[in-house]
Amino acid sequence: MKNSAISTLAAALVCAALLLGACGGQSGNAGQKVTASGFVCPEPNPRVEVTSTKLNLFVWTEYIPQDIMDCFSLVYGITLNREEFSSNEELYAKLQSGAEGYDVVHPSDYIIDVMIRANMIQPLDLARIPNLANIDPDYMRVYGDRIAYIVPYQLGSQAIVYDSARVSTPPRAWADLWKPEYTGRMVFVDDPRVIIGMTLLTLGYDINTTNPAQLNEARARLAELIPHIKIFDSDSPKTPLIAGDADLGVVWNGEAFLAQREMPTIQYVFPVEGAITFEDGFAIPVGAPHPDAAYAWMNYVLQGNVAWLLLQDYPYTVPNRAALEFARQNHPELYDAYMGSNITNTPASVLLAGHRVQDVGEALPLYDEIWTQVKGGN
Repeated sequence: MKNSAISTLAAALVCAALLLGACGGQSGNAGQKVTASGFVCPEPNPRVEVTSTKLNLFVWTEYIPQDIMDCFSLVYGITLNREEFSSNEELYAKLQSGAEGYDVVHPSDYIIDVMIRANMIQPLDLARIPNLANIDPDYMRVYGDRIAYIVPYQLGSQAIVYDSARVSTPPRAWADLWKPEYTGRMVFVDDPRVIIGMTLLTLGYDINTTNPAQLNEARARLAELIPHIKIFDSDSPKTPLIAGDADLGVVWNGEAFLAQREMPTIQYVFPVEGAITFEDGFAIPVGAPHPDAAYAWMNYVLQGNVAWLLLQDYPYTVPNRAALEFARQNHPELYDAYMGSNITNTPASVLLAGHRVQDVGEALPLYDEIWTQVKGGN
């Protein structure tokens, strides 16, 4: 779908949302559902017709607020089952191995294209997701044609984080991470495309190169860095920083922001070679057993009075305008912190201008080989 088609779609969805009250406020007191944390669950607005009694999610770890999952289960009377993964590669490998039974999966950046090409996820009936109108059209453009398969969730960046209280010479470039003074002090996300990509950037190459000579040069350079990394962690890379087990490294922007909440000395740096950006969202696998529940889930998560919880629990870059407006009116402290941060509130223009991990087609096995070899020390 081209940009003009996206704009037309966005306009139509806005009209549908206005008619259906997609951006409505909190529900009344009658029949309220309350989670174990005490959160009062908003009613679905609009309520999607569902006959299924189960929803099976396969999603990123530590990324969806528990209250959202609990509320969905309560307001629809649906049993929600959740499995989690820590990398795009783990998600892809699980589905490629023949795993079945998932209703919603949660791919990011390049793996979205790979899964579309492999016929793993199905085209969406966008008319069944009226709350898609809540997504800012500027951020919608980041997804491009993939909006036919993906319901946007969050966007963001991978860049350099450091504790200014413990790092006397702050890194300013990806290339700085090779400095001997950082040996044994770094935490990195366990993401091969990001880490190989940043290595390619230090050599002046495209992060999506398919040139074997360039990739082999990156292999040798990355092999020099791997022994200096103390921790690989894609579950909660903020934790070693907060605990003092790592002083700097490469993390997602939301993790950096949460770490900074705990420790104001945490700083986030966009490297001079450019940050690596990402976008993710929900998709329905081919053969999903409960597609009606999947559509109900996606539409509920897009409600402004539901999605604002992202600012509280997992504040990456939130593309949902209704969520930001709800937070502005009802939780101004969260809204002001988000809007005032260069870590989370990344303009769509910056994300579009960043280095985006893309599908490299037949070169993907070479990336996998490099990662397996250098991380394994062979």
